[in-house]
Amino acid sequence: MRLSRSSSMVVMIAAGVMAVGLATASARAAGLKVAVVDYGALVQASPEYKAAIDSLRAQFLPKQKSLQAEALTLKAKQANLQRNQATMTQDQVAQAELDLRERVETFEQKQSTLQDAFNTRRNELLSKAQQSVIAIVRSYAAQHGYTLVLANSQVIYQDAGLDITQAVVKRLKAQPAK
Repeated sequence: MRLSRSSSMVVMIAAGVMAVGLATASARAAGLKVAVVDYGALVQASPEYKAAIDSLRAQFLPKQKSLQAEALTLKAKQANLQRNQATMTQDQVAQAELDLRERVETFEQKQSTLQDAFNTRRNELLSKAQQSVIAIVRSYAAQHGYTLVLANSQVIYQDAGLDITQAVVKRLKAQPAK
């Protein structure tokens, strides 16, 4: 008997769920204490994450607004050129188009540079938040006797009793931002 593709997927998922269940049961039988956390929720709940978002806004929002204003100016210049093109000489049109192209190129370079700087800074700040979350999870797990803590994004199935996210969030919120 040959299974359809969707039936094969169902069998594979069921096998995965059974494997996780068996692994959890084996871990409990072996005396292991297993927990799961919602890593994304922990990072977003951390004081470092909130401080990072505020820092990014303070550093990059004014620059972004300036670029938006410059984009509006460029659009207005382009519309003005199109509107007045019929009354301009060919040389004036060519010069205005060249000027507009140069300004657009400069704008795009500024935009790209700002995006790169934003991404670099965001990665630096979020890395600090992630490191803090990992340290808190490790501390919580050690203090409460957990031998294994998994991110729930990597787990197909878990018993709700294994999720320690809210307990760790409480500990995160008690920590000052570094």
